[in-house]
Amino acid sequence: MVVLAASIISKSGKALVSRQFVDMSRIRIEGLLAAFPKLVGTGKQHTYVETENVRYVYQPIEALYLLVVTNKQSNILEDLETLRMLSKLLPEYAYSLDEEGVCKAAFELFFSFDEVISLGHKESVTVAQVKQYCEMESHEEKLYKLVQASKINETKDIMKRKALEIEKTKAEKNRGDKGGYMSSMGSGRLESSFNDMSISSSNSGFSSNAGFGMPTDMDSFPAKSKARAPAPVSAPAKGFGMKLGKSQGTNKFLESLKAEGEMIVEDVPPIASKTKAAAPPLTDPLTLTVEEKLNVALKRDGGLSSFDVQGNLSLQILEEKDAYIQVQVESGGNPNVMFKTHPNINKELYSNEGILGLKDPNRPFPSGQGDGVALVRWRMQSTDESIVPLTINCWPSVSGSETYVNIEYEASSRFDLQNVVISVPLPALRDAPNVTQIEGDWRYDARNSVFEWSIVLIDDSNRSGALEFVVPAADPSSFFPISVRFTATNTFGELKVTNILPLKGGPPPKFTQKVQLYTENYQVV
Repeated sequence: MVVLAASIISKSGKALVSRQFVDMSRIRIEGLLAAFPKLVGTGKQHTYVETENVRYVYQPIEALYLLVVTNKQSNILEDLETLRMLSKLLPEYAYSLDEEGVCKAAFELFFSFDEVISLGHKESVTVAQVKQYCEMESHEEKLYKLVQASKINETKDIMKRKALEIEKTKAEKNRGDKGGYMSSMGSGRLESSFNDMSISSSNSGFSSNAGFGMPTDMDSFPAKSKARAPAPVSAPAKGFGMKLGKSQGTNKFLESLKAEGEMIVEDVPPIASKTKAAAPPLTDPLTLTVEEKLNVALKRDGGLSSFDVQGNLSLQILEEKDAYIQVQVESGGNPNVMFKTHPNINKELYSNEGILGLKDPNRPFPSGQGDGVALVRWRMQSTDESIVPLTINCWPSVSGSETYVNIEYEASSRFDLQNVVISVPLPALRDAPNVTQIEGDWRYDARNSVFEWSIVLIDDSNRSGALEFVVPAADPSSFFPISVRFTATNTFGELKVTNILPLKGGPPPKFTQKVQLYTENYQVV
């Protein structure tokens, strides 16, 4: 069988879509198509016409003809099968089976014909495969776009937090300069807080002090915030009578909200806390930090798409007098973890004795650096799903006008996970979903339409858990990708510091060792 051309023409003989599959002059193809309407008679039962050189196999579709032109030696059964496949593709791309609908979908139909017929011969494909090939859908491209979108969202969150910190600093400065202005500023902060109202399952919400690691811009005014005693407010300065009137209006507004059952808290921060709490200062001469960041992409139907762990051992030294040292370490011996030392580290000493020391023992380690200096880095990649610390199974099912979403988690016994937050995107909802079963706490971020399931600690007492909530009927794919955040105090590399060896004699300096595993990008896609 050799297909010379496939075309969609009107009954008046106008070619709407035409694809040539063999080396043939354009004039001859146009002549063959122009001759077809004259050969087709009315009232005929068969759907093919033969001439001296070619065979026309056609199918009437409303006011159009779907036409396949072949040579006379081709198999008529294969011709009909090819015509039947093309007829299935036509309604998939054309929104209406008339000249206007076909012309608007001309390019899509043209490319779909190419997937069905190659060099004049029919390909063994289905309609679904043709659509997939034409869309050129790539799982790797989707994953890349998800990673890029996640990075963009994280950057936006950082920008929002910085803007909020600047706003708070300006507001506190104005309060310090003008005591009477505090009531007006409190009113403005209250209005902006109500724009970001959210619904929580607990009185405390997920504030930054609750230990869930939530962004500060989402803590401004939760709907069920924990009550706290308002800070004393000094009397307004003289000459601020108009401000007093505005404060009374605000009080009426607050009273109306209280009458509706809302818990209102005066948002006046203590004067003493004008700056963000800084990290506690280092007390021991040496601080060694083992840190691993985890990037995982799990498939929604099961399986592991990507798994990547990047680790780092860093050293912070307060004073140079304690910098003449060597660090003795040991690892868990995982063959999948690849360790690399800093170029200035004596690699032979590390390989033979597990000791991290400089190539020149007379030189000290750098001291006084804020983030410390990296001594060892390592990386681990795998396709084994069994090593994943936390797996998530999401099962959306539509029943009538509602969608029941069941989510289960299973945690590995190797890790105790802390501050776990599972974020599920939802279709835009006016009200929070109806939660029928949960182990832990939940929060609905109405502004971003995200449902957040939080578990403070996952250990041997709760290695698995389940959640069920109900929302209006929605597409199951709208609940993905699911993002996960957590931390742990043990790592995949299992690298730990066992001893500090002073090079100039004397007792070894005291040291603190910190170990943390955290998620950088952990998703179910």
